[in-house]
Amino acid sequence: MVWNPSPFGQLKVNIDVGQVGPDGIGFGLNIWDYEGVMQYTSSTAMALSLSMHCSPTTYTLRFRLSPKSTFSTLRRTCVACAATPLLQVNDLRAKIVESDIEILRGVNLTVNQGEVHAIMGKNGSGKSTFAKVLVGHPDYEVTGGSIEFKGENLLEMEPEERSLAGLFMSFQSPVEIPGVSNDEFLVMAYNARRKKLGLPELGPLECFSYLMEKLQLVNMKPDFLNRNVNEGFSGGERKRNEILQLAVLGADLAILDEIDSGLDVDALRDVANAVSRILTPSNSLLMITHYRRILDLLNPSHVHVMDKGIIARTGDISMVEAIETEGYETVSTLT
Repeated sequence: MVWNPSPFGQLKVNIDVGQVGPDGIGFGLNIWDYEGVMQYTSSTAMALSLSMHCSPTTYTLRFRLSPKSTFSTLRRTCVACAATPLLQVNDLRAKIVESDIEILRGVNLTVNQGEVHAIMGKNGSGKSTFAKVLVGHPDYEVTGGSIEFKGENLLEMEPEERSLAGLFMSFQSPVEIPGVSNDEFLVMAYNARRKKLGLPELGPLECFSYLMEKLQLVNMKPDFLNRNVNEGFSGGERKRNEILQLAVLGADLAILDEIDSGLDVDALRDVANAVSRILTPSNSLLMITHYRRILDLLNPSHVHVMDKGIIARTGDISMVEAIETEGYETVSTLT
C-alpha cells in the first residue's frame, strides 16, 4: 500500500487484485489520513464492471479529504483502471448546422473511470453545445478534432449507438412522451442495452424486480412506473425521473446538463443523493452547472471553465470560490 499525500489532501491507495470469484474480485484496502494514521482497512470482494479493453492487475484509487472530513464522508474522485481513458476529446470543433456558426473552437478533455467532472461558464460559452455534440445531436456538425469513448471513435456512432455503448445525457428540459409509461420505456431501454452487451433480455418479473431495486436506490415511489414518461411531472419530478433512467441503464458516462436548474433545496438534495448512490468505481459523471450548490453535494474531482468555445481553465472545487468572488472573466483567463 502506498500513501502519497498532496497539498490538496488526496490519498493514493494501491490495490493488489486477487482471484476473480463468484462475488467479484478479491482485494485488500488500507487508507491513511493526513498524519499517516490508518483510518480504514478491509479485505473483501468487490463486484467490478470493467470495460473489455481494461485488464489490469492493479488499480489506483484517489480520495479527497477535507480538514473536516471523516472516513464516512470521503468522496471517491478517481478510479482509473487502464491507460485508455473513458472519454478522450481532442481539439473538438463544431458548428450549428442551420446558421453555420462555430460554437466549439478546440475543446480538449480527458475523463477516466470513477471521475466526477463539472463544467461551468457564462451563458453562450459552449457548455450545452459540447454535451449535445457528445451524444450526437443533429443540430450540430463536428468540423474538426476527435472523440474517443472507451477506446472507440464516438463520431462514427449514431446517437442510439452512443446510448447503447454506455453514454447517457440528462437534458435541461426533459420531454414528455404521452402514451408511454415509465415501466414500458425503462424495460425497452434496459433490454436494448443488455442486448448490446451480449446479455439475454430480462422477462417481466425479472424486470419488475430490477426496476424496484433502482427505485429504492434513488428514493422514488413505485407509482412513478405507472405514469407516462414526464407527462404532468413537476420540474423536480422530471429531473428525478432522468436520474432513475440513469440508474436503470447503468451508463458508463453520465452527462447531466444543468440537472440542478429550477430545483428547490430539498429537491436538489434528493437529486444529488440519488446521483451519489449511482456512482461506482467503474462509471463517471460530467455535469454542467452554473451553481455551487450541487458541486458541494457531489464534490467533483475536476472543475472546468468554458469560455468562447474552449475549456479555458481546469482546477478543483476550490476554483468555484474564485468564480463566485471574481467572476468568470478573471478565472477563465488562460495561464
